[in-house]
Amino acid sequence: MRSEREEDRRKETFNSTTVDSRFNQTLRDVQGLLKGRSFPGKVLITRRSDPLDNSTVRSPDNHGSLRDSETRPSQQADGSFEDELQSRSNPDATSSASQTKSSTSNSEHTSNEVQKPSIGSRATDSARLMKFAKELSATTVILEKLRELAWNGVPSYLRPNIWRLLLGYAPPNSDRREGVLRRKRLDYLDCVAQYYDIPDIERTDEEINMLRQIAVDCPRTVPDVSFFHQAQVQKSLERILYIWAIRHPASGYVQGINDLATPFLVVFLSEHAEGSIDNWMMSDLPSEKITDIEADCYWCLSKLLDGMQDHYTFAQPGIQRLVFKLKELVRRIDEPVSTHMEEQGLEFLQFAFRWFNCLLIREIPFHLVTRLWDTYLAEGDALPDFLVYIAASFLLTWSDKLLKLDFQEMVMFLQHLPTHNWSHSELEIVLSRAYMWHAMFNSSPSHLAS
Repeated sequence: MRSEREEDRRKETFNSTTVDSRFNQTLRDVQGLLKGRSFPGKVLITRRSDPLDNSTVRSPDNHGSLRDSETRPSQQADGSFEDELQSRSNPDATSSASQTKSSTSNSEHTSNEVQKPSIGSRATDSARLMKFAKELSATTVILEKLRELAWNGVPSYLRPNIWRLLLGYAPPNSDRREGVLRRKRLDYLDCVAQYYDIPDIERTDEEINMLRQIAVDCPRTVPDVSFFHQAQVQKSLERILYIWAIRHPASGYVQGINDLATPFLVVFLSEHAEGSIDNWMMSDLPSEKITDIEADCYWCLSKLLDGMQDHYTFAQPGIQRLVFKLKELVRRIDEPVSTHMEEQGLEFLQFAFRWFNCLLIREIPFHLVTRLWDTYLAEGDALPDFLVYIAASFLLTWSDKLLKLDFQEMVMFLQHLPTHNWSHSELEIVLSRAYMWHAMFNSSPSHLAS
């Protein structure tokens, strides 16, 4: 009976009204078809520079290898799946899959800036690097085109400028950009003098308690990365978080916001540091550079949180809403897992609250966070909605494992997920599933109504 259902499933069209509750298994069946192919603005399973075995590629849940013939990129493969997703995305965008070449083999035809590598990002493809360069060199950057490119990953050396643009901190008009950044950085400096560099006697009791809580949380931030143990780094985080909290009294400081500042700190410091993050020393930089980095972190954090203010106000209703939607989405995608979790008495709030509160920063290796945030920032105002699909894809990576666990085992497993050895390949699979499910369900906008 099971084999008959699987046969019927393969015959179904890619339509949101015929989604099987075991779609996660179907995804594994089609991963070979998707390998090496991309869609406008979104990437599915792409061939990477990571050291993978040439003959087999495994998904993160280790359900088996794909056949050699499935892992080879092929323009002759059946395009029905790709065509369906293309019809749901921007019809005017063009896929860059046929243009993909390594930047090394094309070094004679690209500028020195474009040749710079970005390990673990699809942005190493020379064709995409040229597209980034073209967009950024325009007098006025077209943000929609930049978002399309950034969704698939941003070269590390371009990431600071692109993140500033995607968040609306830096204006698209190149003539205004330098002046706006200079003014914003001076505004931040004024805030430091007005709110931070003052004696406690000039603060309210609430402000004193908030500053103390931030001072306690900063040393706990990303504890497994030595860079964040530096006193200067923790002091910079403290200033950024305190000023943000003072200027956003509706929420004030909430634990978890400290994690959200870390990707910005690393990305903007990367403009002034070389080599591995393990060798970076914040204290080696002049004070004016540190102030500029802090200012960029502050303004970009503010822009990010502007779109999810109710995630951090009293009772954090925005996050609770996302947890509810995640539970409903998992039920529709993988009913056996949903039923098992319900039977065991596991509430989604027990594990997913932290996922949404910290945007998965604590759940994956830190070296993958900036790649994940490329996609976050490319989503723009749609990010809160897309977070539900990313969380569902992340959770169902271990669907078969979860079915074998009781309540206590599931709690322990979900609090200590085996992601410490993840590479960019596993993260791309999570993003691929999230995009596919979003494309499927997006035609039924009421399916996750709260």
